[in-house]
Amino acid sequence: MRAALLAVVLLAGPAASQDITFSDEATAGCLARAEEFADQRACIGLSANVCMDAPGGYSTYGMGGCLNRELGFWDGMLNENYRARMVGAKAADEDATLYQPELPKQAEALRDMQRAWITFRDAACAYERSKWGGGTGAGPAALACLMRMTGAQALRLGAAY
Repeated sequence: MRAALLAVVLLAGPAASQDITFSDEATAGCLARAEEFADQRACIGLSANVCMDAPGGYSTYGMGGCLNRELGFWDGMLNENYRARMVGAKAADEDATLYQPELPKQAEALRDMQRAWITFRDAACAYERSKWGGGTGAGPAALACLMRMTGAQALRLGAAY
């Protein structure tokens, strides 16, 4: 299932992004102004929407390209936030080992959570794709799902809690 979803992303991305104008400015600017988590979540999809409203972005291929580009923005943030969170988890584990070695390991739990989340995200977006019954909107629907879910997870991992 994950391989099929990745194939959709990989096939839709290059063809769809050829004649579009994309900038992550709308999303990045929104995030810079957003103070609350809910406000940050509202930033997900803004740049893709601006792109889809521009010439070339309104076709199925254009939509796929716009969504794929913003997905890349969020995927980069997700990886950055995961790495930072993992550094913190490993440091916490080292400290805890000195005083309470029986405590569950944060780094291990973080890794397991992220792996489970990836499986869930891929399944949820495969379901979104399936609702299009093989129609041309299936690719953009799957990409929009991936973008939304990846953005939300990137924000969650980046939240200071």
